[in-house]
Amino acid sequence: MVKAVALLIGLSIFLFACTGGEKLPSLKEYFKSDETGIKTGGVKLIPVQTPKGTFKVWTKRFGNNPRIKVLLLHGGPGSTHEYWECAESFLPQEGIEFIYYDQLGSWYSDQPDDSSLWVTERFVEEVEQVRKALGLNKDNFYLLGHSWGGILAMEYALKYQDNLKALIISNMMSSCPEYDRYADEVLSKDIPPDVLKQIREFEAKGDYKNPKYMELLLKHYYVKHILRTPVEEWPDPVVRAFNHTNEKIYVLMQGPSEFELFQYMAFPNFYPLPLPFLPKPLPAQNSQAHDNKQRYLKLFLLHLDLSLTNDYKHQLLFCIPQSFDNYNQGGSNRSHCRETFSSTFQDTGLNF
Repeated sequence: MVKAVALLIGLSIFLFACTGGEKLPSLKEYFKSDETGIKTGGVKLIPVQTPKGTFKVWTKRFGNNPRIKVLLLHGGPGSTHEYWECAESFLPQEGIEFIYYDQLGSWYSDQPDDSSLWVTERFVEEVEQVRKALGLNKDNFYLLGHSWGGILAMEYALKYQDNLKALIISNMMSSCPEYDRYADEVLSKDIPPDVLKQIREFEAKGDYKNPKYMELLLKHYYVKHILRTPVEEWPDPVVRAFNHTNEKIYVLMQGPSEFELFQYMAFPNFYPLPLPFLPKPLPAQNSQAHDNKQRYLKLFLLHLDLSLTNDYKHQLLFCIPQSFDNYNQGGSNRSHCRETFSSTFQDTGLNF
């Protein structure tokens, strides 16, 4: 499997800075289990209340750190936690506790067949119920959202920011219409005209389930902008996540592919995020979604975006840009990165 990654390296730096350089948990402390009765390896099925009844979502805790607990929000919508498995190659060595979580409708969780459940607002309430069940709070709760999980994380923070210690967004724009425009005006230009013509013909007919449609996108779009490596070499966790995606949820909330969004999941007019850091309040200008009130994220927001690497694009979790080699080996670059992050945090005026 291709080694993960700039994102998790950056996350390790970020969380190290937030701890003030405190001693990492010992090996025994990190792997200490708080499970009673039958041991499940950290797996916990959490009941969540919805307008359509109570369902269970799957979570799995890895490690134990009372000060740093990272809840991972996967993309999709309708994907799975599986592509996050690369975290096991990086976060344990930094003593970071992290929690896998399959959102309702995803492969490891209950999959009710009711389209009214697939709205952002309900997912926000689901995350809050999961937080409570896991005992996460403002002193230890780090929320990391990737792709659709980034939008969900932003929406959660707008409503429940007082429960968070930090919010981390990976590889996600904050305006679906802006992305759609960018894909049409910029990214599509990289696709050979004859291929693009075929793709547009499939879309015009609504023939999204035609195997040829996805075949063209995988070859000419996904390997350039999703995971920049040949499809046959994609890491197993990514392949499993793609194979296990709940297409009903994905298509309903987003559209037929990463190239063609015809449903705007959230934030149609949300304030675009500066890159790569945002050490100041983030104004949200989506009045319809937020009752005509200007809202603010008062947290430091670390936005780990596509711009961090030219190697692998949207699946930033699976890449090894050379600029991070020194970090993997220790050395001066690792120290410099941590100093940079620490300095950035100090500029926010926040105490972690």
